[in-house]
Amino acid sequence: MPNRLPAAIFATTAIAALAFPLAAAAQEQTPRPEAPPPAATAATDQPGGSADAQPQSGEILVTARRRAENVQDVPIAISVLGGEALDDTGAYNVQRLTQLQPTLQFYSQNPRNTSINIRGIGAPLGLTNDGIEQGVGIYIDQVYYNRVAASTLDFVDIEQIEVLRGPQGTLYGKNTTAGAIAITTRAPSFTFEGRAEVSLGNYEFKQAKASVSGPLADDVAVRLSTTTTDRRGTIFNVATNQWIQEQDSLGVRGTVLWRATDSLDLTFSGDFNLQNPICCAQIYARVHPTQRPLNRQYAALAAAFGYAPPSTDPFDRLTDVDAPLAARNEHGGLSLPAEWDLGAGTLTSVTAWRYWDWGPANDRDFTGLPITTRSQNPSHQDQYTQEFRYAYAGTGFDFVVGAFGFYQKLRTTGLEQQGPAASRWTLNPGNVPAGSSGCATPATLACNPAVLDGLTANNDILLENTSLAAFGKLNWQITDALTISPGIRLNYDRKTGFYSSVVTGTASDGTRQLVLFSGPYANDPWIVAQRGVRAPQFYEPVFDAVNLSYDLNLSYRVTPDVLAYATYARAFKSGGINLNGVPTDAAGVPILSAGSIRPEKVDHFELGAKSQFWDRRVTLNVTGFWTEIRDYQANVNNSQLGLLRGYLANADKVRVRGVEADFVIRASDRFNAYASGAYTDHEYVRFVDAPCPPELSGGTSSPPNCDISGQWLPGISNWAASWGAEANLPARLLGGEGEVYLGYDASYRSRFSSNASRSAFLDVEGYSLHNFRAGYRTDQGFNIFAWVRNAFDQKYFEQLATTPGSTGLVAGQPGDPRTWGGTIRFDF
Repeated sequence: MPNRLPAAIFATTAIAALAFPLAAAAQEQTPRPEAPPPAATAATDQPGGSADAQPQSGEILVTARRRAENVQDVPIAISVLGGEALDDTGAYNVQRLTQLQPTLQFYSQNPRNTSINIRGIGAPLGLTNDGIEQGVGIYIDQVYYNRVAASTLDFVDIEQIEVLRGPQGTLYGKNTTAGAIAITTRAPSFTFEGRAEVSLGNYEFKQAKASVSGPLADDVAVRLSTTTTDRRGTIFNVATNQWIQEQDSLGVRGTVLWRATDSLDLTFSGDFNLQNPICCAQIYARVHPTQRPLNRQYAALAAAFGYAPPSTDPFDRLTDVDAPLAARNEHGGLSLPAEWDLGAGTLTSVTAWRYWDWGPANDRDFTGLPITTRSQNPSHQDQYTQEFRYAYAGTGFDFVVGAFGFYQKLRTTGLEQQGPAASRWTLNPGNVPAGSSGCATPATLACNPAVLDGLTANNDILLENTSLAAFGKLNWQITDALTISPGIRLNYDRKTGFYSSVVTGTASDGTRQLVLFSGPYANDPWIVAQRGVRAPQFYEPVFDAVNLSYDLNLSYRVTPDVLAYATYARAFKSGGINLNGVPTDAAGVPILSAGSIRPEKVDHFELGAKSQFWDRRVTLNVTGFWTEIRDYQANVNNSQLGLLRGYLANADKVRVRGVEADFVIRASDRFNAYASGAYTDHEYVRFVDAPCPPELSGGTSSPPNCDISGQWLPGISNWAASWGAEANLPARLLGGEGEVYLGYDASYRSRFSSNASRSAFLDVEGYSLHNFRAGYRTDQGFNIFAWVRNAFDQKYFEQLATTPGSTGLVAGQPGDPRTWGGTIRFDF
């Protein structure tokens, strides 16, 4: 495991060495007055209330509508997190944001198999399918990140994060049916400045951050930033004698701002991010009954092998997975935003290229037995985006019009291989006496390890994705109090795919053969058994469509500090193509109608009110929403396959509705607090051909599908909340003036389903997490504090999952235990 702390220290030293000549150069020049900062840079922190908050103003500037506005003037449900709050609460990646934002959900088996949802919708839980897109748009410095895996980076020099809830299809694009996350990094400064931070904690946690900025010339400024995180794993693998689920990441970003003219700014950015931990495995959580014969369920199979997991208590944090583990996640890119002030309006261009390299290794049988010995789908993606926007502000109205182009090419070359335990674990030996292990007759295929040992599937997957759009948004002030805001977006999508799975196995005569549905070995009993576990497939799916999104927003200024609004939005999430394999007919031919899925069509209604009182020390925002989705893209397990595979299907209709409230009080410079809560009602309104829950699988009479209309959607808690407070007192330390402070933040979520079709065995129980911090800071940017997260060592699962073969084994992902440490930060 590489230790990246020395690299961070070296990078910090190198940056500082570069910075001093910049500072000297700046002193010899007379720099131009700085332009007003972008909206994000003027924002105050909302949760946690760090030292830079302004209690009397309560003003937070955002760019949710592509122009700088006070968040309380924007008729959209928005949560805002400033960089200081992120640093203080330890929210250094998207996953940790969920503890501050109750309606933001993050689920990850590994970086590739990650989904981010808002209000419970966005992407289905389960194994990622290359041919679909997310429903939460992620933007960093205005650049769209198509794959969630490419946004699992540790934050580097963040200025502000805006979480926009509800469809944002007009301005943020087709795949924002649930909302958008807009991340802004700190811009280069024409005044020399720098920051460094080091954190140490238990589990050998080490984190270092550094940034420096200053002028290169009168019209050129630069910012360089780096971050590294390293932590020992929280689960011990007794099979390999190593800790897994570790953290190991490095991020570097460089930005150059060129003020080409008085009216034109060009910003060139490049970043590189690498995560390379020993990760990721889900471990034994529990066992449930299935319809498989008892001698073919987990307990009997494990006994037949003389096998037992190292612990049946997942919170002992032990596993014995025997396949190699890796989760190498590399991504980066270049971008060039340009802002041209034309007097009457501003023309913006954002040009970007990004890449993503994914190098995994998994244990997909979730045990210490050699069942699936290799499972990996390494991928490479290139993404190109170009956006043009023109924003105009007139008397009584303003508007934004623009065009967007996107191209993505992704190649995945996967490999899955079965081991000597696969035959007995996976194959059905036929009718056997009750209580028998199923191997009384040696000739039974399930009793012969050679039948499936070495069965190998080589998968070749290709995706090309092109998207073009034109959009416009108008804000028309009918009166001093009433504003009407219509928006529209026309989008064209085309996806073409290639899926080829070539399967090789051992025939009964001992020769290696292609596993096929025709040919001289098609009826060989070993080949027939192998086809039932991993069938060859080839198909080339295509999706092509034009879609129209539109919305209408009405806002009314009731008083200077109270804004009421109503929104209707018609949005969509792009249709997709299945690139994980599809069901086959009796002859083994892929059912091509399952090769593509229809777009999600979203009807969304929202009512809200934003208010401030007590001289704007108190903010209270309330939102009610009702979202209906037709052709919801659901993840379905393919019961035809002996391996854990998934494909997508359209559910007829789902509904998500609820109420959210956000409360912030900045009582004085000495105390502030916040609380956010949400109630969310959610269900499949109609899904009559859904996958059945796992307890109904595995039997000869198990239903091929189930009607789950009226059941919960996966991943959504009915109740969710976050809250926190901070208090401080003046203090002197080593002759300097400052303040001591105590902070607390917490989150809660109620029970949720972790499976596409709800099962009592796959519900994750509700839990709450509590975090504390205490320290000393000064106005000059020095801050030293101790912290503890999950202070009461809550035992909870992030996710539960069914496992292959209908054996009844449930694998789980325990959340982080209690962690503690200290941080020192200083500006210079």
